Amino acid sequence: MTRFKKVFWIGTGLAVLGALGAFLVVNELKTSRLQSALWRDFSAGATFSVDSGPSNAIRFPQTGPYDERMGYHDLPRFIEQLGPHGFTITRQARMSPRLIELQEHGLFTPYREKNQAGLTVRDCRNTALLHTRVPQRAYERFEEVPPLLVSSLLFVEDRHLLDAEPPQRNPALDPERFAKAALEHGLRVFSPSQSATGGSTLATQIEKYRHSPHGRTGSVREKLRQMASASVRAYQDGDDTLARRRQIVVDYLDTVPLAARPGMGEVHGMGDGLWAWYGRDFREVNRLLADQAEGAAPTPDALRRQAQAFKQALSLMIAQRRPSQHLLGDGASLGRLTNSYLRLMAEAGVISPTLRDAALPLPLHLRPELPPTARPDFVQRKATSALRTHISTLLDVPRAYDLERLDLEAETSLDGEAQALAAQVLAGLRTPAAAKAAGLYGPHLLDSGADPSPLVYSFTLFERGPQGSLLRVQADSIDQPFDVNQGARLDLGSTAKLRTLVSYLELVAELHGRWAGLGTAQLTALAPSPRDPLGVWARQHLLRAKDKRLAPMLEAAMDRKYSANPGEAFFTGGGLHQFENFERSRNNEFITVREGFKHSINLVFIRLMRDVVRHRMFGGESDAEQLLKDPADPRRRELLVRFADREGSAFLMRFYRKYQRLPAADAQALLLRGVRPSAPRLASVLFTVEPEADEARLEELLTQKLGRAYDSSPRELRALRTTYANLSLADRGYVARVHPLELWLVGYLQKHPGATLTDVLNASTSERQEVYAWLFKTRHKSAQDTRLRELIEIDAFAQIHRSWQRLGYPFESLTPSYASAIGASGDRPAALAELMGIIASDGMRQPVQRVGSLHFARDTPYETRLEPRNASAEQVLPAEVAATVRQALVQVVQDGTARRLKGVLVDANGRALEVGGKTGTGDHRYGHTGGGRKSAERKISRSATFAFTIGDRYFGTIMAYVHEPHAARYKFTSALPTQLLKSLGPQLLPVLERSGCGGGGD
Repeated sequence: MTRFKKVFWIGTGLAVLGALGAFLVVNELKTSRLQSALWRDFSAGATFSVDSGPSNAIRFPQTGPYDERMGYHDLPRFIEQLGPHGFTITRQARMSPRLIELQEHGLFTPYREKNQAGLTVRDCRNTALLHTRVPQRAYERFEEVPPLLVSSLLFVEDRHLLDAEPPQRNPALDPERFAKAALEHGLRVFSPSQSATGGSTLATQIEKYRHSPHGRTGSVREKLRQMASASVRAYQDGDDTLARRRQIVVDYLDTVPLAARPGMGEVHGMGDGLWAWYGRDFREVNRLLADQAEGAAPTPDALRRQAQAFKQALSLMIAQRRPSQHLLGDGASLGRLTNSYLRLMAEAGVISPTLRDAALPLPLHLRPELPPTARPDFVQRKATSALRTHISTLLDVPRAYDLERLDLEAETSLDGEAQALAAQVLAGLRTPAAAKAAGLYGPHLLDSGADPSPLVYSFTLFERGPQGSLLRVQADSIDQPFDVNQGARLDLGSTAKLRTLVSYLELVAELHGRWAGLGTAQLTALAPSPRDPLGVWARQHLLRAKDKRLAPMLEAAMDRKYSANPGEAFFTGGGLHQFENFERSRNNEFITVREGFKHSINLVFIRLMRDVVRHRMFGGESDAEQLLKDPADPRRRELLVRFADREGSAFLMRFYRKYQRLPAADAQALLLRGVRPSAPRLASVLFTVEPEADEARLEELLTQKLGRAYDSSPRELRALRTTYANLSLADRGYVARVHPLELWLVGYLQKHPGATLTDVLNASTSERQEVYAWLFKTRHKSAQDTRLRELIEIDAFAQIHRSWQRLGYPFESLTPSYASAIGASGDRPAALAELMGIIASDGMRQPVQRVGSLHFARDTPYETRLEPRNASAEQVLPAEVAATVRQALVQVVQDGTARRLKGVLVDANGRALEVGGKTGTGDHRYGHTGGGRKSAERKISRSATFAFTIGDRYFGTIMAYVHEPHAARYKFTSALPTQLLKSLGPQLLPVLERSGCGGGGD
């Protein structure tokens, strides 16, 4: 064969193959048959299901704004965070092997993604208490989108997306745009300044802003990833992609990012965009555009409104390419660009010339700022806000903005109907008519004619359930975000007697456990310290008792008697204090602990606390008795060092508050105003504050303060300087009649004007010890013993504090004074409710269940449901102690300070429910001085509280509170919240008993 023939046939063959290839390419571009077959097979089997228990066939997304906002990216962290709180996975998605394979190959997980999601909080009846949706405004179906909006979007972004042919069209690839983009990017190799389009379709844009890192296309590889992911998603439902392509239009219009606004955050979608940037009602815009599409000739005014709505919507479609540039400026460039598109669309026949001409002259006025948000009703939302805060803490998502954008449903124990009723009742009590209807006027209540509006009421109710204590109601009447149930340290008065009684009976139980098994001879040989009356009594009881079980011993402990006489002064907390009884008629009686608790006799509990403290000081394993007896005991010095440091620090804190904001000259002048002038005193002050001062400075000060030219020789000045500059700090303070640490502090602040209190305390360690050097000398044993007893008492209160904390006391310190027995240390209603729950549960601390489940990512491949299953109950009180205390609480209602509740609350069958509780009245004043005398007082607040149990199922607290400047006008007692419960309880119980909430009881 000749060379010519070979070349001919080879050329012909290549031409045929080229023609065939071109035919196949053109045919594929027209039909998308090969693409549909490829991507359909690739996506086949990419499914997921949801089943019980944790899944090992689940993979979470690694990045992407959508996945981060919805919480899918952080789900592994949330699961780990919830573990220590007792939550376990009860249901979770199972991804198919193909779905896992696609994700592991780098594709975005293909499934039907949500356009709207957010936090939903439901009550125990599955009623939504909180339902946030982002975006707030969206299209549900393609048919809801005005056709004019669809055609405009396609003209701007993806003109062939909804072409009917071919039906299997791949929405991820527009051949014309892709070829143009490829050509332009190729030319940039030779001409870097050459601009190049992206070639994106709506489908790939959605993949980009939802799932690509930071919502951007960072590389060619990322672009291919978007296209592949969009292709798999398009063919999941079969070859015909028209329905999917229509959904792409809806997805884009609902979720396209449109910058962010203060007060709203990120703006997503056409609906929220129209409202955020133009203040337009989404439904009105849709109606105007739909009316235009119907073809009827509009009136001039209607045409103008339609044109305005259309131009605003079109501008947002255009602005999405550079949203911050277009929407955060003055809008001028966006207006020009929108007008150019209006002309192009009219030329292309997408819109009518009439609409174009009506829209062109209309300005685009971007809304300068969002209108102020309507003030929420904090009273009605109080429990919901508390639950949201609780969920935020569980997930460690501190910002409400981020929490409310999670794809999360929380099922809670709250009873929405009961909560709304309680909040409504409490809020209504601001009016005299409602307060009168509730019976809140009368003796020990509100005085006749008193204004009820300054009062704040709070109410917390739990129900005992099989898995824990279920929060049913948490309400207060403060129309502010602050939650008085959990957010304040309040003087709740005699409710502290409940904690004191529990501590007392716990000690009795401890002594019983230690000694009840001993024989008579062993008990006789015991020698409790005479400073420990409780230990002495326990030994005597066990020697005499025939029944040595714990329960009878606790009953005997309740029958111990104490004097109610207020005449005694008590040295406690480093000072001398006197106390009074509310019922003065009982001042001269000896009263049992049982009666003292029932009638809330203060002096009984002051003396009872003294016995508890003394047992902690001198009973049990304590050897404080020996420490006080032996002056050579080395531990005395250790404690005295601690005392010097503690008391010296207390003085320095007081002096620091006095001088911290004063310039050096003013501070020295203030110090000297308290010094009676004499040469020795002034020299002592000067050489402490200004150690480098010379005789000239001393003469200047003496002349200034003694009121005349100080007639002294240089020798006398030298003598003064030599004498007083060389005294110890303590001696200079003694001479000047000023606390030596005050002298030292003024000098220190003069050299370190910006010093903080921490700086002062760190710098004064040795000075604090030096000032108390006299105390370490053995000849001062009596003074030492006084200080040692004070420290030993503080240690005893630290032990009591730990026992209170174990039972839910919420604060990190306890006032080391017998006054803590009657409320001096403060408390919180929520913490008291926790203690009532322990007592009602036979000494078991049941886990408090506010959230019954957290359901993330419903109907997605990441779906995960967690429930609290691992939180176990803990026995924190002996059951016998709990039973004794509970009976004492019942007696308070039967015949004590809460007797107005006797027989009031009944169940569904009309049977009276057994109610128990403890009342307390707190009167927080400022201005007391020592020795029981009072200076001018300021009444800070007044509170009245009732902690209660109702039957076997319910427990909680109810409180009334008033703060200054109104507090001084009110004299109500704990009768007020007790009366309120008498009024509120019969209204609430039928709601609580109604079916729907998971039942309580054991």
